[in-house]
Amino acid sequence: QVQLVESGGGLVQAGGSLRLSCAASGSIFSINGMGWYRQAPGKQRELDATITNSGSTNYAASVKGRFTISRDNAKNTVYLQMNSLKPEDTAVYYCAAAAGRGRYDYNYWGQGTQVTVSS
Repeated sequence: QVQLVESGGGLVQAGGSLRLSCAASGSIFSINGMGWYRQAPGKQRELDATITNSGSTNYAASVKGRFTISRDNAKNTVYLQMNSLKPEDTAVYYCAAAAGRGRYDYNYWGQGTQVTVSS
């Protein structure tokens, strides 16, 4: 079992920045990859960024150049640095982990953290 706890969400003006954190606990040795998703009201969950155990990262086109995913292995924490935020980035952001399976096959989720970007 893996537990994920997100933090760092909040209200920010357009053009501002936020850093989300996702602290993992439990069977962290089984985690092969982690990702950040978002879900806006009335929309499907979308993948924003991924990072594998080898450090390989990928980004959705909509956030590339603005968001950066990183990790601190000593703290078992993955971060999402979000810069140049836009009102359309408003959503609940979820951290996900792929544990005991393929590095992009996410099977554990956090509870989500709200990000609201005002215009």
